[in-house]
Amino acid sequence: MILLNATQSRELDRISQDKYGIPSYSLMTRAGEAVADALVDRFPDAITDVLVVAGKGNNGGDGFVAGRRLIQDGFAARAVLLGRATDLKGDAARAHAEFRACGGKVLEAAGEPALETALSKKPGAVIDAIFGTGLNAQVKDAPRRAIEIVNSFAVPTIAVDIASGVNSDTGAVMGAAIRASMSVTFGFAKFGHVSYPGAGQCGELRVVDIGFAPHAIDEIAPRGRFLERADLQYLIRPRPQNSHKGMYGHPLVIAGGRGKSGAVLLASRAALRTGAGLVTAAMPESIQPIVAAGQAELMTEPIADRDGHFDGAHAPDALKMLLDGKNALIVGPGIGVTDDTKRLIEWLISDACERDRPMLIDADGLNALAAIGCESLRRARGATVLTPHPGEASRLLGVTTTAINADRVTAARTLAERTGACVLIKGSRSVIASPDGDVYVNSTGNPGMSTPGMGDALSGIVGAMLGQHLRPLDALALGVFLHGYAADRVAARMGRVGYIAGDLIDELPMALEALTS
Repeated sequence: MILLNATQSRELDRISQDKYGIPSYSLMTRAGEAVADALVDRFPDAITDVLVVAGKGNNGGDGFVAGRRLIQDGFAARAVLLGRATDLKGDAARAHAEFRACGGKVLEAAGEPALETALSKKPGAVIDAIFGTGLNAQVKDAPRRAIEIVNSFAVPTIAVDIASGVNSDTGAVMGAAIRASMSVTFGFAKFGHVSYPGAGQCGELRVVDIGFAPHAIDEIAPRGRFLERADLQYLIRPRPQNSHKGMYGHPLVIAGGRGKSGAVLLASRAALRTGAGLVTAAMPESIQPIVAAGQAELMTEPIADRDGHFDGAHAPDALKMLLDGKNALIVGPGIGVTDDTKRLIEWLISDACERDRPMLIDADGLNALAAIGCESLRRARGATVLTPHPGEASRLLGVTTTAINADRVTAARTLAERTGACVLIKGSRSVIASPDGDVYVNSTGNPGMSTPGMGDALSGIVGAMLGQHLRPLDALALGVFLHGYAADRVAARMGRVGYIAGDLIDELPMALEALTS
């Protein structure tokens, strides 16, 4: 599903009107009527008294059109305008006049005292038409109080375009936001609809066609996508009957340390379950017996260690001999952050990542990369993939974890630009960014994934796909979607609490099969 930002939404409007001659009021009329239709369709028992809470811009105009349509269809609708009628211009003024002409009552609330009176009567349902997709400042004063009062009503609330108070580019809540039951958006979804925390405010999402010029979206050429099953099925390649293991990749997993043998096993098992033809795991020699005993199908290579971690002085020579025939590297789970592991990461960037051997860095590998400077990744001769959670992303970018979570879309873009890597920032609605400007938001997954080892499993899944020669961006997109999809299948069977990474890994073959059907 295509995702737009606020600038692209404005361009879609402008191009449709200026180049293709579509009247602006025609678009507003279709938008408002679509909101009214959605309210009647979704909440038929709540429309005995509908309150439109309108701002002074075109979003308010959409709300007035929705109210007018409801009155014409025989329902009761009234409005509160956060301002004065004399503040309205253009299409919004016309929509307000038409609402009043068909019998709609409008209370003007230019300040908080008037607002309290205007919103004193609880309605059966609310149409939120305060702010649209252009909001880029903190909500305060009368609009903020209006949002608080509407939320206190606890009645079905339909947001026009996006829940007021949600930043449509990032999903950030700008101080306060409507808790919508449904958001009706026009033409295409926005990043804020699907990115937390805003996604939690927008409720059910309904995307409606209001008549934008079909060629306008081609001119905009958006790079954002909300990843759904239909977007990714083509990446799962059918296997011919005449197959052998040499056709399906051979990733090298470089992971583990004292007490972290599980990280090696989880990443390696996930790669095997995702269909890698062969998997070799290299780990500090002190834990090699544990790993070898844990997965019979895995090839293991002990590497010189120092105090339970890779020996940075000697490990490169041993690993160099293992690189031949390996077509992807999975680096970092459980390796720890020491001077030795920093040295190892520097060597891998400079000497091991080549054009035909992409490298995925995760977990402690990312923390070691942060310590040496993430810009050093630009020295790599091959494609690189980074899969940080917000805490690791904060260390890589030198900002707070709170800042990352407030705008994961921008954080992912920034990290991709600085490193030249394809980047995943993990979490609910994980965000993927490429250095070329693509930004994807994942749709799968559930709260039960908040357990140890899930990131290690994801590293193995994506690494296996890199080994099967998928482009890094495609490997991330399919890998993240599959990871969450398998978890959703496990949760449907076992419940959302108590399943573990091993359960997800065991589900991968069935999940892959289901995705192709």
